[in-house]
Amino acid sequence: MTENQWPMWEVFVRSSRGLSHVHAGSLHAPDATMALRNGRDLYTRRNEGSSVWVVPSEAISATDPDSKGGFFESAKGKAYRHATYYNKSEGVPHL
Repeated sequence: MTENQWPMWEVFVRSSRGLSHVHAGSLHAPDATMALRNGRDLYTRRNEGSSVWVVPSEAISATDPDSKGGFFESAKGKAYRHATYYNKSEGVPHL
């Protein structure tokens, strides 16, 4: 970050009670208080929000979309994850 650049914040908005917060977008702000105010003004203009969260972008860890193959590989071929894969041991109670 350069000396004159504010940090990036990710903004999450909940439209009404009981619903989940959804990522609305990103913005630059000097601190969390200003990020909350700017997030409210930018992403809830029509009173559609009941709650706003802001998180510094640098605090978020994410997967790389270009290398999703191995990370999100299905459980096919991984039968050992299911109890039916294993044989019941003789003489072991409560199994």
